[in-house]
Amino acid sequence: MYKKRGFENADKAELLGVGNWDIPIINGYDFDVNKWQKAVGESVGFNYCKSYENKGIDTKNKIVEAFQDDYQLTRLWNRPDNYIEMLKKYKAVCSPDFSLYTDHPKALQLWNHYRKHWLGAYWESRGINVIPTICWSDSASFEWCFDGEPKGSIVAVSTKGTQGNQTAKERFYAGYYQMLKRLEPKKILLFGNNPGALDGDVIEMGYDSVQGILQRKLGGK
Repeated sequence: MYKKRGFENADKAELLGVGNWDIPIINGYDFDVNKWQKAVGESVGFNYCKSYENKGIDTKNKIVEAFQDDYQLTRLWNRPDNYIEMLKKYKAVCSPDFSLYTDHPKALQLWNHYRKHWLGAYWESRGINVIPTICWSDSASFEWCFDGEPKGSIVAVSTKGTQGNQTAKERFYAGYYQMLKRLEPKKILLFGNNPGALDGDVIEMGYDSVQGILQRKLGGK
C-alpha cells in the first residue's frame, strides 16, 4: 500500500500498486455490453461532459470515453476531486488515454501510464465504474504497459493515431495481440475505425456518434 507523502496526488488516497513501478490496480467493471449497446450504446467524450451536465441530459446509461488530447485530460489529474460527482452520473468511465508516443522518453511514457492508473483506481475508490483503457507504444512498452490492468475484463482500445503509416499499424497490431494474450479481455470496446483483422469480441463504438449525439441533443436548445 502507498503511504501518504503529499506529492502530486499521493496525499489523496492509498492505492495498491503492482509491478516494478507500483502501478495502481484498476479492477474493471462488468456489464452486459450487447444489451447496453442495443438499448443505449452511447458514449460521451470527456470534453463534452460539462455540456451534458449544464443541459441536464440524463447520463446514467452513457459511458465516458477519454481519448482526447492530453491538454484536455490533464485537468483530471490536476484537479481530480472536481470531477468525481459529475463522473458518478455515468454508467461507466474509461480510464484516461494519456499519450504513449514512441518518441517520448520512457520516463514520460511511464508517468502517463501511472497517471492513467492512478485516476482509474482513485475513481473506483470513490464509487465510479471504470473501464480500463489499454494503450501501448512500441514493443519495449510491453514490459510495463499492461501492469495494473485486470484480466478477463471489459476493456477500451482506440485506433486514433495508429493507422497513419505501416510502422504505426504494425505497432498497433503487435500491442493489440499482446493485450489479448496477457489480459484475455471479455469484450473490447473499440473507439475509432476498425482496421480489420482484430481477434477477440470487438464492439465498435466509433467516434462520429459523439458528434451526432451532441448535435441532436444540444442543438437548438
